[in-house]
Amino acid sequence: MKARGIEPILDGYKEDDGFNWCIECIEKCIPKAEQCGVVMALENHWGLSRTPEGQLRLINAVPSPWLGALMDTGNFMEDPYDKLRQIAPKTVYAQAKTYYGGGEWYTLDLDYQRIAKILYDAGYTGYISLEFEGKQNPDEAVPKSIALLRDAFKSAG
Repeated sequence: MKARGIEPILDGYKEDDGFNWCIECIEKCIPKAEQCGVVMALENHWGLSRTPEGQLRLINAVPSPWLGALMDTGNFMEDPYDKLRQIAPKTVYAQAKTYYGGGEWYTLDLDYQRIAKILYDAGYTGYISLEFEGKQNPDEAVPKSIALLRDAFKSAG
């Protein structure tokens, strides 16, 4: 967490090597995904996909209808909205984080009406899953989170 998702490059290698390894692995998974009728979603997370540029580099290198972006609304910690807007056109699945009671690792005050509009403008029509990361009792916080998301996404269109 201290490194905020920045992973060190292995000695003797370049970042491009890491991208190439990931691309090769994703390419090997695509035929099985197609065979099973499963769309793979690459999350904006740590390491190579911690920036929209890195995530899109991996996704765009493997042009396939069986690969898209998983948008985790809480994984771009600084200036999230422009970054979410960049990946929205490739998003095939979205996770919405809420932090009632404060987060375990960090807390973001996310504007879900703004995020809903970003997804709506990109033509996203898929599911929105809740990823509750707060410390508040989930019996109270999860229903609040669901209400927040329903309200935001209802008013987006």
